[in-house]
Amino acid sequence: MATQDSTRPTTTQTHTPSSDPNAISFDSQKPVVRRKIRKICSLGAGYVGGPTCAVIANKCPDIQVTVADLNSQRIAAWNTDHLPIYEPGLIEVLKPARDGVDRTPNLIFSDKVRESIAAADLIFLCVPTPTKSTGTGAGRAADLVFVEKAARMIAEVAEDDKIVVEKSTVPCKTADRIRGTFSAMGRPGVRFDILSNPEFLAEGTAINDLLVPDRILIGSLKTEQGLQACTALADVYARWVPRERVITMNLWSAEMAKLAANAILAQRISSINALSAVCEATGADIDEVAFAVGLDRRIGSKMLKSSIGFGGSCFKKDVLNLVYIAETMHLPEVASYWNSVVEINEYQKDRFIKRIVACLFQTLTNKKVAILGYAYKKDTGDTRESAAISIVNHLIVENAEVTIYDPKVEESAIWESLSYGNDNFAKIKKRTTVCKTAYEACEDADAVVIATEWDEFSNKAIKPPNTTQSNPTTIDHSIAKRASNSSQDSEPASSTNGISSKSSLADLSSRTSVADEDEPAVKGTAPLVSIREHVATIEDVPLDGRLDWSHVARVMRKPMYVFDGRNVVDAAKLGRLGFRVEGIGKAGTGTL
Repeated sequence: MATQDSTRPTTTQTHTPSSDPNAISFDSQKPVVRRKIRKICSLGAGYVGGPTCAVIANKCPDIQVTVADLNSQRIAAWNTDHLPIYEPGLIEVLKPARDGVDRTPNLIFSDKVRESIAAADLIFLCVPTPTKSTGTGAGRAADLVFVEKAARMIAEVAEDDKIVVEKSTVPCKTADRIRGTFSAMGRPGVRFDILSNPEFLAEGTAINDLLVPDRILIGSLKTEQGLQACTALADVYARWVPRERVITMNLWSAEMAKLAANAILAQRISSINALSAVCEATGADIDEVAFAVGLDRRIGSKMLKSSIGFGGSCFKKDVLNLVYIAETMHLPEVASYWNSVVEINEYQKDRFIKRIVACLFQTLTNKKVAILGYAYKKDTGDTRESAAISIVNHLIVENAEVTIYDPKVEESAIWESLSYGNDNFAKIKKRTTVCKTAYEACEDADAVVIATEWDEFSNKAIKPPNTTQSNPTTIDHSIAKRASNSSQDSEPASSTNGISSKSSLADLSSRTSVADEDEPAVKGTAPLVSIREHVATIEDVPLDGRLDWSHVARVMRKPMYVFDGRNVVDAAKLGRLGFRVEGIGKAGTGTL
């Protein structure tokens, strides 16, 4: 794409007050002078900074993009093909820009943080914002220590004007605190413009989320300089994102939007999980209930997959941050409402663990339990807030012997997550074994617990839609695909919008999830069919790369239990192999 004259006036797409609160208009009365971005720096080389900058560098070959981090070991890993994070499609996007494959390299990973700041025109803050563990707001408030350190370093180093962009999820008005740091510490004559550009990435689909985003939010002050900075960042995204998806708004609204999005997504998961408990008590099937509810267009089918609870670095942290904000603003009813979302999530894990104990004769002493999956969701190696951590801890308290297998989580990451703040780690280490294969983990086990919905654990296969029928009514078979699709902790990306990378995205989708636009509608007279024809059908033989449950049956102890925390297996088929299956939101087959 040809570069544009840096002095030519342009218009900025803005969210403007009107009778329609969702109205978006072009303010052509106030032309904004462009600020050309030539060098970008990300402070933080984690799950946000790495993928975000890889895509920007890939799409903007004329911009030098540097990912800077004080962790030299992490930076070294980014400069190899064994990246420090697992994300489908990441290496394919990263290598051309980093290694100069058929182009000039423009993606740099560096531990020279101060030099990277000094050279940049625009700086992304992609640093951790964990929940505070001590002090005021402990257990709820966001800990902004890394944000403050980054702001101080920028103020100390900067010798020319900088655009500083909040990518990390932060509480409202954090930009004011950053501005105060710059005002107190910055060099005379150096200007800092602060933007909020929250990320809406879901681990496992982050590259697709970056290439084909639902929206790009940019919050700024509505001053001339603020709008110039906003337009400069919008121009970067416009290299591959349609302008109508780049939304500008109030700085504080952009900060709040990320918290609100994650809180509502988490609330949907807790809602369906609360209903799963009712289903187990009444004999209803939560998958059938979710399918029926999701057909209502006002509700939709996304994020209605019941499980042992959400995990990851965002949902719990952001909901608790919202709780803390409500408490500090003297809104106790609001705080209580959002806190209940987290309470249901913890209740779901506790309920699942009690079900395991009840089925195994009320005692786990010296019984072997295999944990299949340790990441908090499939298609990632991230273990933060994984339900598997709680399960292992409780099983060890019950004196069980535990084996763990996950196809992507490193053994060191498993031990690190189990040791964090755990006084019982010595006992955990003694009674826990990390295995290289699922079969090794299941050998001589009394029970199998499916904690992550990795495709290889499932014995389900999607039944292709019958396109030979004709019907004036369109049947949404996409729900069948989504019913067995990835975890609760991701918001599915929108359909493709005609960008130049369409073919590569199609290849990526085939490895991650099924794109909605490829789902044909079925027209004609709709036959009366079982709901299960919409959800899944079972093949008689294991699919390539998937677990051979008949082999598992041969190596486990009898009676054999499968506790399916993600509803990825077909209980009837496993039942024919002799398994007793307990799923979420379903009547069990093996309660004693």
